[in-house]
Amino acid sequence: MKHLEHPLTLAQLTGQDESHLCDYQGKQIHQGVQDALAALQQAASEAGFELTLASAFRSFDRQMLIWNNKFQGLRPILDSNSQPMDPDSLSDEAKIHAILRWSALPGASRHHWGTDIDVYAANCLPEGEKLQLEPWEYEGDAHQASFNQWLSANMARYGFYRPYAVDLGGVAVEPWHISYFPISEVLRAQCTPSQLATVIRQQPVAGKSQILANLDTLYSKYINNISEV
Repeated sequence: MKHLEHPLTLAQLTGQDESHLCDYQGKQIHQGVQDALAALQQAASEAGFELTLASAFRSFDRQMLIWNNKFQGLRPILDSNSQPMDPDSLSDEAKIHAILRWSALPGASRHHWGTDIDVYAANCLPEGEKLQLEPWEYEGDAHQASFNQWLSANMARYGFYRPYAVDLGGVAVEPWHISYFPISEVLRAQCTPSQLATVIRQQPVAGKSQILANLDTLYSKYINNISEV
């Protein structure tokens, strides 16, 4: 496994600089992840699964667009059962907590680092069906369930784990989200509330004042509150 020799700059850490990334099958990932990911894909292929990247690096601007659209009611805010909520019934603080169940705070997304990837088995997706990235697709006898079981049994030997494997009261369970531990764990330690506050103050993030007023709590509940390897 490759270990991180140098920490990222604040701009890289928060998705505003892409110089730590490389192209990988049409997506961008951290340069130190590509060998491990290729090995994981090869192993999946040998087991009969076409491990495909649904999402990898996401920029600050992209994350902010997702966030602002949800906060402003232009995109659905989902509850813990993936059902749309009525945004007009929520205070600004309640909106922030509801959004953070499924979408990271701009600047705090693990996807900024290029170490975290949303994956599925393309050959298991029924023809004509669009991937939703919802937990039910990876459970029971749903189309990604067998791939999910294989991933659980095999990803650790290649350095990957699921930061949102179980519901700890913060981010909802995301069985599709895998992370390359040797690098992402270093970057998680680097991503502090003060670093985030510096970036958020400078950007037009919806609900900014409420976010900054509660950032320590939000950090503890949604950013640092992850599953163990």
